[in-house]
Amino acid sequence: MHVLVVDDEAANRQILSTLIARTGYSVDVAAGVKDASDKLSKGDVDVALCDIRMPDGDGIELVHKFRTSGSGIDTQFIMVTAFASMETAVEALRAGATDYIVKPINEEDILHRLAQVEVMRGLREENKALRRLVAGDRSLYKFTSPAMQEVDRLISKVAGTNSTILITGESGTGKGIAARALHEQSPRAAFPFIPVNCGAIPENLLESEFFGHTKGAFTGADKARKGLFSQADRGTLFLDEIGEMPMHLQTKLLHVIEDKQVRPLGSEQTRSVDTRIIAATNRNPEEMVKEGKFREDLYFRLSMFHIRMPPLRERGSDINGLIQHLLHSAGGTWAGEAMKLDADAHDILQSYHWPGNIRQLENVVNRANILADGGCITLADLPPEVTRHSTSPSSIGTVVAQEGGLRDQMRQVEASLIAKALSDAGGDRKDAAQRLGIGLSSLYRKLEELSDLVNTDHG
Repeated sequence: MHVLVVDDEAANRQILSTLIARTGYSVDVAAGVKDASDKLSKGDVDVALCDIRMPDGDGIELVHKFRTSGSGIDTQFIMVTAFASMETAVEALRAGATDYIVKPINEEDILHRLAQVEVMRGLREENKALRRLVAGDRSLYKFTSPAMQEVDRLISKVAGTNSTILITGESGTGKGIAARALHEQSPRAAFPFIPVNCGAIPENLLESEFFGHTKGAFTGADKARKGLFSQADRGTLFLDEIGEMPMHLQTKLLHVIEDKQVRPLGSEQTRSVDTRIIAATNRNPEEMVKEGKFREDLYFRLSMFHIRMPPLRERGSDINGLIQHLLHSAGGTWAGEAMKLDADAHDILQSYHWPGNIRQLENVVNRANILADGGCITLADLPPEVTRHSTSPSSIGTVVAQEGGLRDQMRQVEASLIAKALSDAGGDRKDAAQRLGIGLSSLYRKLEELSDLVNTDHG
């Protein structure tokens, strides 16, 4: 993740950039609004840690420029202010900021906020990946695995009811896409589908976000605002990462589900809402109940109907179709022909356990599509974490149980083939690349990767 620190004080920039760099994030700095604007315009900043008051402009205006003015930039903003007020917070969040922090900054707090943004970005990317798989089709699943056919069956059965639904499953399994499919296949499809990440809203603004507020309910509330429940009236409210919701809000959520009434902050009157609730979590809700982190009565109310999204490792028969779809979506070609996958690489991808599920599969396929030469993706184009842990048979022999054994054998085989080609070509690398059927750039890359095994001294 690439972080931009925006602060007019050099000491603050130094302290924050050093702290962030130590965590492994790439970091850049900007001394003011103009400098930051130039760097943000490049489109490669994932999150900006931005001071609000600077000599050459206002940080909130910077947020507005890049988050709500159609710039197309997907940077997330965490605002930093020395002036803690509800008015400032609301203004920043309305402008499009993700979060805000009050000075003096606590190191643990800032790293926690950055980690939250990283998780949020990951969820958005996985949802984009999954949407690409089902683009243009209201039927979510066309997979062959029994596990996914069962999910499809459950969705079709419950979509037309008003039942609350709990979707569980690992990150990347498609919980958000399942929720959207439930909405689109329901009688509520013509009304709003409102998704909200329960862990991404600052706790002191949660009630206002969910239930709304009246004009003057707090400093900065210059006009009345509908909450999420009212915005989703007659439609669906999707509560993603429900396990991150604070206990006091869980109590109020339970009352809304049971009474179908909300009371905005600052109001003495309740309003009726007809909102369907779909919740999702990648955590074990039963364990959270046992640990006292989740209300048991709310858990039972939400899980009137439970859908478990299976991880990719339980959907072996779907993997080949997903790979072919992703290759097609990536648009990779060689001499006008679509990119192909050789048998060994296919077996590796088919047998890998995919801890990151569909998002990881998409990343691996896209990476391989970029690296591959000659119109065919091979083992050498797959990342080490995939080949190292594979249990697939390969063309070089039987499975080696030790971690890294298969990769080591493949490196030895590649090194031997390259060494022989170089020898036969008299050291001419262009000729050797042609003999191997790969591009010259690929040969140079492989020589660098196998430098400990290949002797390139050929006269």
